[in-house]
Amino acid sequence: MTSALEKNRPGAAFPFDNSYVGLPERFFAPQTPTRVAEPWLIKLNDPLAEELGLDIEALRRDGAAIFSGNLVPEGAEPLAMAYAGHQFGGFSPVLGDGRAILLGEVVGRNGKRYDIQLKGAGQTPFSRRGDGRAALGPVLREYIISEAMFALGVPATRALAAVTTGEPVYREEVLPGAVFTRVAASHIRVGTFQFFAARGDTEGVRALADYVIDRHYPALKDADNPYLSFFEAVSDRQAALIARWLHVGFIHGVMNTDNMTVSGETIDFGPCAFMDSYNPATVFSSIDHHGRYAYANQPAIGQWNLARLGETLLPLIDAEPDSAVDKANAVIRAYGERFQAHWLKGMRAKIGLGGEEDGDLELVQALLTLMQAQDADFTLTFRRLSDLAGDEAAEPAFSASFREPEACREWLARWRERLSRDRQTATERASAMRGVNPAFVPRNHRVEQAIDAAVEDGDFSLFEALLTVLAKPYEDQPDFAAYMEPPKPDERVLATFCGT
Repeated sequence: MTSALEKNRPGAAFPFDNSYVGLPERFFAPQTPTRVAEPWLIKLNDPLAEELGLDIEALRRDGAAIFSGNLVPEGAEPLAMAYAGHQFGGFSPVLGDGRAILLGEVVGRNGKRYDIQLKGAGQTPFSRRGDGRAALGPVLREYIISEAMFALGVPATRALAAVTTGEPVYREEVLPGAVFTRVAASHIRVGTFQFFAARGDTEGVRALADYVIDRHYPALKDADNPYLSFFEAVSDRQAALIARWLHVGFIHGVMNTDNMTVSGETIDFGPCAFMDSYNPATVFSSIDHHGRYAYANQPAIGQWNLARLGETLLPLIDAEPDSAVDKANAVIRAYGERFQAHWLKGMRAKIGLGGEEDGDLELVQALLTLMQAQDADFTLTFRRLSDLAGDEAAEPAFSASFREPEACREWLARWRERLSRDRQTATERASAMRGVNPAFVPRNHRVEQAIDAAVEDGDFSLFEALLTVLAKPYEDQPDFAAYMEPPKPDERVLATFCGT
């Protein structure tokens, strides 16, 4: 008998080419999305759909049904992935996709493979006591932040679509329900490896590692020790990723091992936020009571998470336990140097240094110390420094970033002296700096304003405007100049929340 979900399946919307479903049954649970009452398509990301080779007309026609889970497209093999994870340092042996369902995979026009996943599509065997649903606010937040990260050049999952369900979800209050469609290089996490390692399932770890190497690191298949090389490659990607977070003032908020992909993409935009005034101890997550995932702690947490991945790979790295530990520890120790190299390279670019000198690190740190002491806005300070690099008349605007404008004079003198030894012209330097120092980031108060208007009034105009601005973060966009400004005291958002 044909189920209601299988009727009228759109034939060509997705050119599915599924591979994860070919892994052993213990890797996932087949799961059909749960129908919703009255889906409505809020947003379809047409450019991304085009990149993925999807049938955009079919998605416009049937998108509300497809992206809500009411229609399962032809070729989809929906499943919930199994994984474990350390959450705020405590290990949970079973987590898994409690409200997310992987529809399948497509190979985009660039030849790369991508997952298509519904978030908020109903209960799965991993839901525990959850309802498997998502509220509208977190869906809009993930759409905004993921697309902003993409435009900023930070590796991240993408937003393909968002729909409302026509049904309420029950949290601390009754909220409108929604479903988010996420695109990722894959959804395989450190916690996926931990799921099998915690059960003593070495063959499961091996099968997963072989799959990930084949999918994400194919050049490593012929390495002398492909599993050790894989661990090194993941370490380098994480070091580069977290450095990029710090370059744009991003705070993830829940860097649990189940929120760390082995592909090197940022995943899960729950209580994340972008810093306004620079303070390395900044925390926004309402559940991070001790600052474990504060802005400045993110590099060390990345290393801690990698150590957990290394533990799962030990039997594959070397059959002799002590040797395996030594080899894995060498990778973990090297992470610090990898991160520092990525971070300093990016910070040199942010302050306009074309070459490398021994004193560059101290010059960068001196600026950050000054910014913290003077309550300077992170994004605006670097953007105004970009303007100053090309036009001395911009110095008053840069100085105004600081509570006491004269406080930056000594640093500026040192900066100009350092620039005098670089070969770039002022025009070249300013252009390069403006390419790495955004004018626009998803300011927390702007994100909350867009969410509030949609949730409370059904008004998505602020959501659309914010997406328009954030699509071009490195351009001036005079018509949207107000979006550059930090929040007024009564607009500050001090806490962000998970979307569960």
